[in-house]
Amino acid sequence: MTYVASGNWPCTRLVQDAPINAHYGQAFARNLAEAMEASEIGLKALGNKAGVSHATISQLLRGMALPDLGTLARLEVVLGTGLWPGPAARSDRHRV
Repeated sequence: MTYVASGNWPCTRLVQDAPINAHYGQAFARNLAEAMEASEIGLKALGNKAGVSHATISQLLRGMALPDLGTLARLEVVLGTGLWPGPAARSDRHRV
């Protein structure tokens, strides 16, 4: 959230010098929100099915945290889709 230039998270424009993890977090949050909407599943139901607290899912959606691999895997399995954006989240000006 520190790197938001304009708009509402996760559909926002990030400041020019935002670190790569901000871009990944933004794309992940967008993917998670879209998958939850498509699956018509709420925070608590997703948390129960994935074994992840609904508070953690809320933090992920708000850009307050990035998922660990276990959390990412459990969410992807329950939602039936890939959530991690990979290199697509990265713009050409960022280098790892």
